[in-house]
Amino acid sequence: MSKQTSERPVFPFTSIVGQEEMKLSLILNVIDPKIGGVMIMGDRGTGKSTIVRALVDLLPPINVVENDPYNSDPYDPELMSDEVLEKFKKNAKLSVIQVKTPMIDLPLGATEDRVCGTIDIEKAISEGVKAFEPGLLAQANRGILYVDEVNLLDDHLVDVLLDSAASGWNTVEREGISICHPAKFILVGSGNPEEGELRPQLLDRFGMHAQIKTVKEPNLRVKIVQQRELFERNPKEFKKMYQEEQDKLMQRIINARENLKKVNIKYELLEKISQICSDLNVDGLRGDMVTSRAAKALVAFENRDEVTPKDIFTVISLCLRHRLRKDPLESIDSGFKVQDTFKKIFEYE
Repeated sequence: MSKQTSERPVFPFTSIVGQEEMKLSLILNVIDPKIGGVMIMGDRGTGKSTIVRALVDLLPPINVVENDPYNSDPYDPELMSDEVLEKFKKNAKLSVIQVKTPMIDLPLGATEDRVCGTIDIEKAISEGVKAFEPGLLAQANRGILYVDEVNLLDDHLVDVLLDSAASGWNTVEREGISICHPAKFILVGSGNPEEGELRPQLLDRFGMHAQIKTVKEPNLRVKIVQQRELFERNPKEFKKMYQEEQDKLMQRIINARENLKKVNIKYELLEKISQICSDLNVDGLRGDMVTSRAAKALVAFENRDEVTPKDIFTVISLCLRHRLRKDPLESIDSGFKVQDTFKKIFEYE
């Protein structure tokens, strides 16, 4: 990445007005990437990509092995490419550098080769070496992969992305040659519902689903426009105004990642989460797992160590609304349906 692109001014995350649902979903995924990514659905011009870029700018830098195309972690064998792992096993000295958490934008017209990487068959046969040209999944390892208009992306490619995001590995097979490399990233997809829905079986694979709406209150709209104008006039000064808040939020995220292991959720709360999923006819167990993970991440973010019903109430709509079967005759928003079921089972007001 050139110096110029890495220093392009990014709108500060803490200065973004509204869109709390989306901001919370992204922060929780950054604290616990095992939640499984976020699908952001909303109107055009609501700042979806601005918020994702702002989040990446907020994240702490990561240690990587120098000149490694996979952002290999110098200390964790699970996150190393084969080449680095070989050196690591031989106790060879690894040159370590710090880089910004990577964020990869997936272009809409990307081919599978561009995404997964390609194997140079000729070179492999003539020279007997595995000549692999890494793709976007390699670059996204240990970072965020952002797909705008994910509902317009070819279903097969969405499948490939979701498989890699879930397993943390990307496998490319051509003519009997197989290459495997780490591809552990947070998948963030965004789309406009007017341009078509994502297939339910693909939608279910995203951990959380945030809905963002155009802000209606005139005073907030004016504030958003003013913020944008101030930022465009002098990005450096604008960022300085929010630097203290940005640093505090970054520290909270770092602490939450540490605290996550200590967070406890009582068995009866897990049972009630499963009861809600069962009452709402949610297929599979992903909904149960994601809800408890998200609630724990929220507790860690708030620097506590015990999950309460209120924490579950805060995250459960984000975790389940996209997993409900669509009834074309129902006008009620699925988020309200989830909350109603929660209130009945938890006897919560």
